[in-house]
Amino acid sequence: MATGTRVKKPMDDTQGALKPVSTPAVIASQRLSHGTLECRDINKSRVFYEEFLGLEAVYHGKRTMLIRKGGYWGVVCVNRGDKVRPMGPLNHWGIDVASRELVNEARQKAIQYKSKYGIRKVNQALDQHGVYSFYLQDLDGNWWEIQSLPEPDMYDRVFERGDRLQD
Repeated sequence: MATGTRVKKPMDDTQGALKPVSTPAVIASQRLSHGTLECRDINKSRVFYEEFLGLEAVYHGKRTMLIRKGGYWGVVCVNRGDKVRPMGPLNHWGIDVASRELVNEARQKAIQYKSKYGIRKVNQALDQHGVYSFYLQDLDGNWWEIQSLPEPDMYDRVFERGDRLQD
């Protein structure tokens, strides 16, 4: 999205709703392309990402690799050794699976393969924030949410619907 990106401004104080206002974007961005996570041992982390999470990984530098699944967007993994800063569960990476049963199966496999992949924690699976999911903490302290969406294109529908303020 280059210029013409929608910017949200308050409609009025009584409704608290947001009204789209067309203004040019400051940056002519094309896509949200990547994020960054840290790892202690890039080789061990790659095995976890590929074998356990089913992601694609490719080294693109001496201390970095790019991870992706199902499209353009990627995650840059930076090898930081003992300087890794662990994430909290609210700062996590999401992996979608096709059903609640596959969430449960993934959780059981996380427990089963905990020592093989260095998984630190595996939380309970719950219905939360509109999805069925569980969180796990990997060998580097990164948190992953394995979730099943109630509908396959839920995020597209949410963006198409636009802003909706909730309590």
